[in-house]
Amino acid sequence: MQNISNRLSLIDLLRLSLRVFRTKPLRTFLTIFGMSFGIGTVLVLVSLGYGLQYILIGKLVATEDSLITLEVLYPSESELNITYDDLKNISAMPQVAEVSPIAEFTGEISNDKITGLVIIRIIKPNYFRLAGQLPDVGSPILELEPSTVISNAALRLTGLYQSTSTPINNALGENFSFKIFYQREGSIEVEETKTKSNLALRGIMADELQPFALLPYEFVEKEPPFYKKILVKAKDINNVESLRDELIEKGFLISARIDLVNQATKVMRIITGVLGVFGVTALIVAAVGMFNTMIVSFLERIFEIGIIKSLGATDADVRNLLLMESWMMGLLGGIGGVILGMGVGGIANFGLSTLAIRLGGKPFDLFITPSWFIVLIITSSSLIGLFAGLWPARKATYLSPKEAFLRK
Repeated sequence: MQNISNRLSLIDLLRLSLRVFRTKPLRTFLTIFGMSFGIGTVLVLVSLGYGLQYILIGKLVATEDSLITLEVLYPSESELNITYDDLKNISAMPQVAEVSPIAEFTGEISNDKITGLVIIRIIKPNYFRLAGQLPDVGSPILELEPSTVISNAALRLTGLYQSTSTPINNALGENFSFKIFYQREGSIEVEETKTKSNLALRGIMADELQPFALLPYEFVEKEPPFYKKILVKAKDINNVESLRDELIEKGFLISARIDLVNQATKVMRIITGVLGVFGVTALIVAAVGMFNTMIVSFLERIFEIGIIKSLGATDADVRNLLLMESWMMGLLGGIGGVILGMGVGGIANFGLSTLAIRLGGKPFDLFITPSWFIVLIITSSSLIGLFAGLWPARKATYLSPKEAFLRK
């Protein structure tokens, strides 16, 4: 080794620090792998928390209008239904921007193969926008279009989707006819009506266990005698509270999607935090292992440090050399952890999406990793590596060549 009269440059430090990968390859690899495993665990758990939050909030908020929309209905114990007068009075309220009534009756769905009993929901085209509920397969009903959206449970009744190996979207475009059985309020008499024409299947709710069909209001021969509930959109978010209070005073039961979103967000933040704590615990264990490795490495290289100092290396050079080694192992551990964590998440997402498709659902990502978190975790692993090397570097700084040779 050449005499070092000046402080080592960054390139010199990097070259010398790489020697540990040649002299102690197994120990270095195991140290980096332990760090990668801890960081990968953090990444997987936090990604799971974010994925659950995204799926839940995404289910609750499919459209912007649904956040300021209230679901209005009478309590079940009252045995009351929403009448046309109720609909008119609610629509006239100053805080209301628009309404979407929903009638619900039993009925039949028929095609060329079979007839099945389903729940019929008669809706208007703005239902999907205000409800924040969109078909998992296909698209919503368009205005003045003879089409329908049904659940996958209803689709199974028609015989068009029986095998999980058959893509569910193959049924889109099929024509169905419907019968609706109106039961008059306060009466046991049933009035039968039907759709004006066959309705083409436009969308499928893939994750629903209940067999139901959504029918456009304008394609039902007779108007429903009453409604089950109404979706009421406020003019803006500032009117939501006052509108809800006024509707409650009128005896209605109110469900606000924005409340569900807020509650879900709080719950998911707690879950993500708990998962993060478990992940950080694994990371601390990996950091302790790395600290132990750096101490052992220092004790084994005391004679080498003495030689370097006797050749003219300064205390700062020795300190920086050990810090460079620990920093590099921390950095490589972080990169390896990101690769490991994202690899596990990617494989899990692929497997779950494939299973969901085979079961008639739609693909989804359960593990979602924000890009900022990747940057944060690589930076954190580099700092952990740096801190793990502080104590050995400090001991090496105060070690004289004479003391190093005597220890040897």
